[in-house]
Amino acid sequence: MAHTTADSSLIQFAFLVVKALMVVAGGSVVYYATKAYRRTRDKSLGYLAAGFGVLLFGSILGGLVYEFLETPLVIGVIVESTFVLTGFLLIAYSLKR
Repeated sequence: MAHTTADSSLIQFAFLVVKALMVVAGGSVVYYATKAYRRTRDKSLGYLAAGFGVLLFGSILGGLVYEFLETPLVIGVIVESTFVLTGFLLIAYSLKR
């Protein structure tokens, strides 16, 4: 793994566990929002599903950038935050419609 020191291995493990749980929880939200959109064809639900999908993708991508490209943590956070912002904008738009 990238960024290893004696004290950071536990932190890295916790980071991976939390990211994995976020993928499971976020994936279920995306699944049910997409299922509701397909059932109703309501565009608001489509934007809601897309927003949560972008949030989930950004979380995954931010972690991958940090872990596998061996970039500083701040770069992974910036990548993730950009997708989180976009996802929140889609979710807000879905609620405003």
